[in-house]
Amino acid sequence: MAEAYIIDAVRTPRGIGKPGKGALSHLHPQHLSATVLKALKERNHLDTATVDDVIWSTSSQKGKQGGDMGRMAALAAGYDVQASGVTLDRFCGGGITAVNLAAASIMSGMEDCVIAGGCEMMSYTATLGAEEANAGIAPLGMGAGNAALDALHPQSHQGVCGDAIASLEGISREDVDALALASQQRAATAIAEGRFAKSVIPVLNENGSVALDREEFPRPETTAETLATLKPSFGAIANFDLGEGNTFAKQIQRRYPDLEITPVHHAGNSSGVVDGAAALLLASKEYADEHGLKPRGRVVAFANIGDDPTLMLNAPVPAAKKVLAKAGLTTDDIDVWEINEAFAVVAEKFIRDLKLDRAKVNINGGACALGHPIGATGAVLIGTALDELERSGGRYGLVTMCAAGGMAPAVIIEKL
Repeated sequence: MAEAYIIDAVRTPRGIGKPGKGALSHLHPQHLSATVLKALKERNHLDTATVDDVIWSTSSQKGKQGGDMGRMAALAAGYDVQASGVTLDRFCGGGITAVNLAAASIMSGMEDCVIAGGCEMMSYTATLGAEEANAGIAPLGMGAGNAALDALHPQSHQGVCGDAIASLEGISREDVDALALASQQRAATAIAEGRFAKSVIPVLNENGSVALDREEFPRPETTAETLATLKPSFGAIANFDLGEGNTFAKQIQRRYPDLEITPVHHAGNSSGVVDGAAALLLASKEYADEHGLKPRGRVVAFANIGDDPTLMLNAPVPAAKKVLAKAGLTTDDIDVWEINEAFAVVAEKFIRDLKLDRAKVNINGGACALGHPIGATGAVLIGTALDELERSGGRYGLVTMCAAGGMAPAVIIEKL
């Protein structure tokens, strides 16, 4: 089987994902995607006519984020028309999946140069969602309106699922706040020391001025005391009337009838709502040699798995075990772990279940501090893991994340 080399990884800084408030919120998602594609082209002197495909991840594929952003962004970035593009959706896990599919096409020998990544403008999707709600358009959720699916796998709100998992696992408010505080502190250190400088590229406005050249979301002034003052976000949502006496909490309690859900998650220990894009350049050995490209890493193994869709967020642990088995590695072999902090309980449970050294997990902070641009996050984390392996001298990194519907993709990379 051919090797899939990682040649380069770039991303935008993450902007606050609120309409009119974030530094990127006035831009078109295609512009943000084209920004990272242009950077890969320029940094690597890439002949874009030789790019076999652009595999892109976007979760909310409608409005400005619809219409195959992978292809349209490549054209907007000035790529040769021969560089085709496709856009996929695995909810939060799409960014990892885009990279895994790119690696698979290279490892199969069918393609030699593939770009993988994603984009999510949460400031835009928030506006679009509000407009649709005002127009009386029902949201397209996981199995929304599908009574047969709901009977088999009742689905709840992700934040309520996070609280339910914490309640089931005996993970306290203090536990999730401590993880979120560590995330802020680690992100602050990483930013101060320039650990993201290799991958982060500035986003320019249409007139060439700088829209954003730094992370906009982190709150380095966060303390345990300030986190403790924040009101849980999902208590009221848990009891939201879905009709016929049903609520998000009752959706979960249909499967776990004795569970009393204690709200523990809030804005400070949940993933930040942000705008962002990221991309990786992958190539075969033959392509890299022919074009004088020096590989930074390689894809060792990847895997996908599903878990309980009612709790929704618990698949990362079995995904990590599956990909480790495929690679013939153990947890002791992994130097850098990136587990998306969709909610602090996801990372906390992951660390506990796999008995990991916390010093190796989300070393430079996670989504509680830096934000989670849904479709882009997986590609962001793979680039972050590669940067950290190079900085610290580690060999293997494992990246995984929960995705709606109870799924998780995972990938192991090796620094070269």
